[in-house]
Amino acid sequence: MKSCVLALLLGLSLSACAQSGGSAAAPSAKPDADVPPAKLDAIPAGSPEARARAAVLALGGDVPIERIGPAPLPGFRQVVAGGTVLYVSDDGKYLFQGGLVDVAKRRDLSEVAMAQVRKDILAALPEADRIVFTPKGTPRYTVVVLTDVECGYCRKFHSEIGRYNALGIRVEYLAFPRAGLGSDDYRKMVAVWCAPDRRKALTDAKNDRPVPLSSTCTRTPVDMQYRAGQRMGLEGTPMILTSDGRLVGGYLPPERLLQRLQAMEAQGG
Repeated sequence: MKSCVLALLLGLSLSACAQSGGSAAAPSAKPDADVPPAKLDAIPAGSPEARARAAVLALGGDVPIERIGPAPLPGFRQVVAGGTVLYVSDDGKYLFQGGLVDVAKRRDLSEVAMAQVRKDILAALPEADRIVFTPKGTPRYTVVVLTDVECGYCRKFHSEIGRYNALGIRVEYLAFPRAGLGSDDYRKMVAVWCAPDRRKALTDAKNDRPVPLSSTCTRTPVDMQYRAGQRMGLEGTPMILTSDGRLVGGYLPPERLLQRLQAMEAQGG
């Protein structure tokens, strides 16, 4: 956490910082309504939200701010920006990054905040732009998986897609070329998402079979999905989310993933 904040102060991008870090214990509290992106410019001058916004912007790096609202920690604002959660003192003088844990409830309040932001981002990504593998009949669970055609665990996950589906898990893939926009990896994923049969093209790409770029392709959602992954705090692929934005984690074998989803359901999120 300290190294990440130091990186910010040195002018590095917030999205490059790891989310992992120390956890701070705090009593839970019911927060007031936070400020969504569309209303950030209308924050009253001199308010704690305005000071929190100014503090984050002062760090540089053109950090996209998703939400600002009261933190469960008294005297602080909670800011979701660049795929991570920050806490800024109401006077704007102090900032820290890390998991904020409700000890009594054993709940990561920072993850709760990120899950809401991810839910909103996912809602803006059309289902028609996803590559979907669904079970026969009604799915028991749906997961959104940010994937890359090159990463080993992404390939392992996809090699077991039939088993995930057999267990009643619907998989909706989003593109996240780890090497970045414009890379060879990116171009392969553009070809996949441009293919007339995206499911087959994705399977081919993950098995090192060439996928030609369609000459009639005029639009690809890869750029949009990649940037969405950055905003959602992606650190590695595959990133598995529930359809409502909660983080499941990285690769899990089919039976383990089912158990994890069942446990999350029992916990009520």
